[in-house]
This record gives sequence, structure tokens and C-alpha cells, in this order.
Amino acid sequence: MQEYLIIGSGLFGSVFAHEAAKRGHKVKVIEKRDHIGGNIYTKEIEGIQVHQYGAHIFHTSMKKIWDYINQFAEFNNYTNNVIANYNGEIFSMPFNMYTFNKLWGVITPDEARAKIEEQKKSINLDGAPKNLEEQAISLVGPDVYQKLVKGYTEKQWGQSATDLPAFIIRRLPVRFTYDNNYFNDPYQGIPIGGYTPIIEKLLDHELISVETGVDFFDNKEDYLNSDAKIIFTGMIDQFFDYEIGELEYRSLRFDTEIKDVDDFQGNAVVNYTDAETPYTRIIEHKHFEFGKGTKGKTVVTREYPKDWHRGDEPYYPINNKRNKELYTKYVGLAKEKAPNVLFGGRLGQYRYYNMDQTIMAALQSVEHEFGDK
Repeated sequence: MQEYLIIGSGLFGSVFAHEAAKRGHKVKVIEKRDHIGGNIYTKEIEGIQVHQYGAHIFHTSMKKIWDYINQFAEFNNYTNNVIANYNGEIFSMPFNMYTFNKLWGVITPDEARAKIEEQKKSINLDGAPKNLEEQAISLVGPDVYQKLVKGYTEKQWGQSATDLPAFIIRRLPVRFTYDNNYFNDPYQGIPIGGYTPIIEKLLDHELISVETGVDFFDNKEDYLNSDAKIIFTGMIDQFFDYEIGELEYRSLRFDTEIKDVDDFQGNAVVNYTDAETPYTRIIEHKHFEFGKGTKGKTVVTREYPKDWHRGDEPYYPINNKRNKELYTKYVGLAKEKAPNVLFGGRLGQYRYYNMDQTIMAALQSVEHEFGDK
């Protein structure tokens, strides 16, 4: 029996712990926060399941992953219908016929296509797009770009769109139908009762022990010198004390408040796409579960992107050329200096995983580790 020490109780670590314990291995999970679940942690406030670290809508096209997660929760049939607020004007997201009708008064798909082509031709782009702004305009034209892409994107990344690489938005979701469903995936929903019970069930095994409020780096050498194999889901560059450089991340600040109204904004997610509004979106959590919760109360969260500095929570990697090259070097360093450590998850593998991709990555690591399927 191999012993495993898993650093982080998010989705990757918890899936790996569950699968290792099922195979008869003893697992210890340590978590630096005071709760399990990582960024998918939900907490009940006023009868509402509040997503503490931003909106999490489970969606996937992989039936295998949908069947897997449904072992641990019953999902409602929520679909993500985002709206955008640009200086008080309301638009449908992703870009679809409702959006184009609001912008230009067009009614049919052919009219919308013609208008976008007309817009694109009005801008003289010399050669291949050199930055995100040129890439976006080449795809959807200046009207959509100015109102629904530019401000939101610059707030999210903390940089001018002309300084961001074009590959960040190689394509934009454009639909010539009256369909507000943000995702194309056939399987999507919100777990009834929130995400935390999923993690609790994954970790509910006699061979799994869990400690919260424990920072791996406080006793790193002791952990590394133990007999346990380590599954590390934190930042790979921090693991090596930033030895060959610091990877870049974006962080977030969440401002959550209880409102004494039944319904604050009429939708779960409203994106603010103008440059002047300092936050990127407002989440009203009760709409994820179709208005459940205490009558006359609602909970809203404003989401503020910000630069990441050491000590901040890293929420997503910045996958530009420089960081991809540096991450590759860290992978080489891991093989050389930490061959008994498996790096996983969004931070350990420096990838912008959705939840289904995180589960898939964890299951692939399980298959590789235990040689079974």
C-alpha cells in the first residue's frame, strides 16, 4: 500500500484522493484554507448557496465526466444565460441574434452576417492581426468590439487590448441564432445543495484523512522526506521557490453582500463591459437555483480582477509565450529535482482548466499512476 499526501482539497486533489482510496491506498489531504473544496467551495447564506470564489457553472461535452460527477450530486437544469451591461445598455451574451438586433436592428441571420462583414471591411487591417484588438475586430467588427469586448477584456487582463497577444481570442463565440445559452455543451447545471457536498463525498473514505488550515510550505522538507508520494496542486513555481523565475497569474477580489430585496438584477451573471465600471461582473447567486432562499433577501458578489503578487490568491494563469516557456522549464526541473511529486490542477499544470477538464486531468493522472482504467 502506497501512502499519498495531497496538497490542496480542490477538485483535482479530491478526485485523486477518492480514486487512490478506492484502490486501497492511504491518503492524507492538507489544505491551507480553513475549508475544503478549493475555488468551487460554496457556503449557504440566507438559504442561498453562495459561490465564494466566483461563479461556477458545471458544463461538459464529455459524457464520461458528466456520469462521474453525477455520482456525487444531483444537478438542476440551469443554463448560463449571461447578459452584458454597457453603460446601462443591456445585450445578450454570447454574441447572437438578440445582440445584433439590439446593435443594428437586423432580424435575420443573413442581415447580421452582412452587417458584420460590412463592419470588418470598414477597418483597414494590414496583414495578420498583431494584437488582441485587431484580432477581435477582424472577427466581429468595431461595434461589437468596442461595446462588448474591449473594456471587459482590458479589465480582466489588466492591460490594453493593443498590448495583448492576438492568440488569446483566436475565435469569438458568434451565433446567428436567437440562443442565449452561453455554452454549447450538452451537459450542464448546478449541483443542488452546492459544490461543497461533492468534495465532502469525494473525501468521505476510511482511508482518507483531511486537515485544513495547514500550509505545506511551513513544513515542506518534512513532507518531502516522508514516505508518502506527493500530489501537489499549488503553484509549481512556488514549489521550487521561484528558482528559475516567477510565472504570471491574475488574481481576483470578491465583494459579497446581502441585499434586502427579493431580486437584485434578474439574472445570475451580468457582465459589465464598459471600462469605467471597476468590476467585471455581478453574480446573484440565488438565480443559480431558480430563486431559492430566504424571502426578501438575496446575495450578490462583485468580481474585481487585479494583478497578482506573492501572497495573493492566483486564480488563473497568463498563458502567453513567455510563461509557457517558463512553465516548460519548471516541468524539466520537476523531473530532475522532484521525480516523486505529481503536479496537478490549474496551478500545478499552469493551465486554465474548466471543472470538467480538471476532473479529466485528475482521472488521467490516476490512470497513469495506477496503470488501470
